[in-house]
Amino acid sequence: MTLNASQDTVDSAPFAGRVGGVLFDIDETLVDLVAAMKDAMVFASSALLPDFTAPQWDDFSALYMADPHAYYDRYVAGEFTFGQQRGLRARVVFDRLGVAFDSAAEQQWIKDFELAQPRSIRAFADAVPLLDSLDEAGIPYGAVSNNVHDYQRAKLDQAGLARIKVLVGIDTVNVAKPDPAIFLEGCRQLGTTPGETVYVGDNYMVDGVGSVSAGLHGVWLNREGKAAPSDAEGVMTVADLGGLAQLLFNR
Repeated sequence: MTLNASQDTVDSAPFAGRVGGVLFDIDETLVDLVAAMKDAMVFASSALLPDFTAPQWDDFSALYMADPHAYYDRYVAGEFTFGQQRGLRARVVFDRLGVAFDSAAEQQWIKDFELAQPRSIRAFADAVPLLDSLDEAGIPYGAVSNNVHDYQRAKLDQAGLARIKVLVGIDTVNVAKPDPAIFLEGCRQLGTTPGETVYVGDNYMVDGVGSVSAGLHGVWLNREGKAAPSDAEGVMTVADLGGLAQLLFNR
């Protein structure tokens, strides 16, 4: 498959019939994790913030998701457990609000959050139509995620995406994106070569640049219309998964 890798628009590189497989990121690519996490934050925090308004919950969620101390990335690197990074990120928000949040409150918050989040896990509306198109075309697909396999397996199943059988987590090969090994393991499990495999994800550097560096065709899913953080060549851009269908099938 030959692409004009210096261009970053869908129109520049339609390659219908020349794709061996597609690998996806999960969170904020296939699954609307931000919405699920916000619901869980409200559930876990309401007793501590009984008078919060909708705009205040938006601010709470935004600060938590911003993760200014990179606790999630440090979890991926092995510094914290998954639960610990959640509590630490919540502590940042409560400290900013000046609300007492001792160890007992933190542990209860984590427990309540973990209870609530799975109930709100949903796939983005454009995910299933794209998978239907891939099935119809006979193109295999899977997921490569910067979280552990079993947690992401449950998330995909809850989101109605159990059809995604190939799933590589950070515990599968003991590395995380953008390490090439995790992308290459996805290709191995799909039975495709990197050069015939498309990878799509919402993080320009980790997903887009990382997959291109591993020899795949990287596609940045830019749902929010952000400016690319670098001018790295080889990363194509789509605004939604419908745009990926256009890229794959020239529709």
